[in-house]
Amino acid sequence: MTSIADLPYRPGVGIMLFNGAGLVLVARRIDMVSEAWQMPQGGIEKGERPIDAAFRELAEEIGTAKAEVLAEAEDWLDYDLPPDLVPRLWQGRFRGQTQKWFAMRFTGVDGDIDIATETPEFSEWKWAEPAALPDLIVPFKRDLYAELVRRFGHLAEGPRGES
Repeated sequence: MTSIADLPYRPGVGIMLFNGAGLVLVARRIDMVSEAWQMPQGGIEKGERPIDAAFRELAEEIGTAKAEVLAEAEDWLDYDLPPDLVPRLWQGRFRGQTQKWFAMRFTGVDGDIDIATETPEFSEWKWAEPAALPDLIVPFKRDLYAELVRRFGHLAEGPRGES
């Protein structure tokens, strides 16, 4: 029997998407009963570059990829799933995810965002203050989100006026 610690991490990407007011897009998963909100994220397909996966995930999850890259995390950031979730996600093949994170500026308008995608993952979305992100996510991802705010939060001070 393989222990959880021996399982690999699933490679993925995440996007901290800022609007012109410096707020970050978060959405509530359809399959969650809690008030947990998350930033767009997802797996990397075989042979796919992380940046291409990030734009694909935006289109798949929020219905638009109207964004420009502001920054890319220099390293991969990991999180572990709680032990009770490991067998229920990804057929129990992964202990968590290792993710390449991107900070992006949304170049569209709110009306471009449509979470009623072909395979919807979210029930609602909103713009949130960067500092609030760790309090919005599920507990096992709080440290990761705090690290993202530390690394990318200064980008909220970027160009204003667009939304």
